[in-house]
Amino acid sequence: MTWLRAAAAGALVVVALLLQVSVFPHIAWEGVVPNLALLVVVGAALTRGPQFAMTLGFAAGVLLDLAPPADHTAGRWALALLLVGYVAGRVRQDLRPGAGSVVATVAASSFLGTSVFALSGLVLGDLDVGPAIGSGGLLQVVAIAVVWDVLLTPFVLPLVMRVLERLEPATATV
Repeated sequence: MTWLRAAAAGALVVVALLLQVSVFPHIAWEGVVPNLALLVVVGAALTRGPQFAMTLGFAAGVLLDLAPPADHTAGRWALALLLVGYVAGRVRQDLRPGAGSVVATVAASSFLGTSVFALSGLVLGDLDVGPAIGSGGLLQVVAIAVVWDVLLTPFVLPLVMRVLERLEPATATV
């Protein structure tokens, strides 16, 4: 990984996190905001593959875990986005991303990442699982997160993928 690619990916993550924690809470739907960090990780996975995306996902997850107003055990988003980077990167190896496969990958990645985050909260006791939030409430939160992320895919993914593709080192043909 070149330093320029790392810097660009880091800048994309920082901008995504700043928007996610400062702007998007004002338009939250049922308390759920779009996960722009997840979209950046999926874009990196589809462009660069699983190793790059896992590293970026872990770093983005740690930053998201520590960014205010985090009220959960640190490491939950890091685990979730690391897994998202791996799974989405494996999709890249199987097919060339078209519009339909990109949206399907984002939906599956959003479902996976949000589910891992929610289930780890249940295991660690971070979530209030009283009568107000049961498995139905968690499924509703996951479904809303998937809808948010799919709706923002056409606006975020092309930008992320274009930036990371332009930083591809030239390959020599023999």
